[in-house]
Amino acid sequence: MQIVPVIDLKAGIVVHARRGQRADYKPLESPLVDGCEPVEVARALCALCRTTTLYVADLDAIAGGPVDEETLAALASVAEPWVDAGATTPELAGALHRAGASRNVVGTESLGPGGEITPPVVLSVDLRDGRVISRDPELAGREPVAVVPLVRGLGLSELLVIDLARVGSGSGPPLDAVTALNAALPGVAIYAGGGVRDDADLRALESAGAAGALVATALHEGRLTP
Repeated sequence: MQIVPVIDLKAGIVVHARRGQRADYKPLESPLVDGCEPVEVARALCALCRTTTLYVADLDAIAGGPVDEETLAALASVAEPWVDAGATTPELAGALHRAGASRNVVGTESLGPGGEITPPVVLSVDLRDGRVISRDPELAGREPVAVVPLVRGLGLSELLVIDLARVGSGSGPPLDAVTALNAALPGVAIYAGGGVRDDADLRALESAGAAGALVATALHEGRLTP
């Protein structure tokens, strides 16, 4: 079970994500680090989790703004970032490459009709209350396994599953989604995020077939430690 710490970027700082209500996200306050400067937060989280892997959501880019190449490049100097910036085009994917992203994570919420993606990517199955978030009518509002044809068509070996309604809520991870996708996609490494509270949740995710967990709030609140 790999623990992947999470950073949410907005306007160049780290914010505390809660339930996917991005307009209400506030600057991060954490006992692990003074302030919300991205590199300092990344260093603290990676040291705590004894990893160099870091999941980064560039929320402004996901919303249609420019990729924050400067901040991402700074993060890439201290970690190996998996970056979701809504980079579905070659131009946006190129911006992530220049910034040093080790993975281009593309969320279903960024997919329009037809689900066009420029590989290589890691697909993030974005959920709200267990249903897929997407502008693609073939995916929107459906069960997580609706992404299976897309995953197979792209030949993906890694998949993220994030229920935004659970993020920062302490309500527990999306176990049902992980179980269903693990059964439908043997051999695909699944990383789950949203609502992870403690080591019991990590054990439950591992039993459901997850290869790793994306975690933020439980780390900042001291509910998960080395």
